Amino acid sequence: MTEPVRVVLVEDSLLLREGLVRLFDEAGYVTAGAFGDAGDIVARVREAGADVVVMDVRLPPTFRDEGIRAALEIRRELPGVGVLVLSQYVETVYAHELLADARGGVGYLLKDRVASLDEVTDAVRRVRDGGTVLDPLVVRRLVTGDRFAQLTPREREVLELIAEGRSNANIAARLVIGVGAVEKNVSAIFAKLGLAESASDHRRVLAVLAYLQQS
Repeated sequence: MTEPVRVVLVEDSLLLREGLVRLFDEAGYVTAGAFGDAGDIVARVREAGADVVVMDVRLPPTFRDEGIRAALEIRRELPGVGVLVLSQYVETVYAHELLADARGGVGYLLKDRVASLDEVTDAVRRVRDGGTVLDPLVVRRLVTGDRFAQLTPREREVLELIAEGRSNANIAARLVIGVGAVEKNVSAIFAKLGLAESASDHRRVLAVLAYLQQS
């Protein structure tokens, strides 16, 4: 029997925090901790045995970057724990930092643009499984610059969906094309971005990282 996903939630809004706890419960996840600040976050997450941490960017006491600094600390100290950031803002620098180590298990969604509760629970699952989940608006804000002029419009569409954490099959369904066509586009993207075959590197994450770093 599959063990339920264990989540630690860090959100200063009591109303949103309680709503997310109920949402995770309905999704079959275990909320192993729910906090209004990021104090002693690594110790809290380790003690809770969390699979994923869901947290805001701006938290007490200054409401500036406590959340993102805590997220980066978790990535550094507990590399097996996924991190899903929920923010009201498009913070491109933060997205760069979260992806800087080219590992999966990270997500960045905008609170006001979450279309459904299922979207949040699905993002938690994908982050737990080592995926990379980025809000489409965050991706679009970052998709500019000459480095990517060599990509075709279709390749840009495919790369944007990769950045959202979509599988090849899901991308094919969304673009109404065959999976084989998606695979060809993905291969072309990797080639144009100089991402060679590697047994150790997660090329989809590296592609997203390259996508972000060009801005």
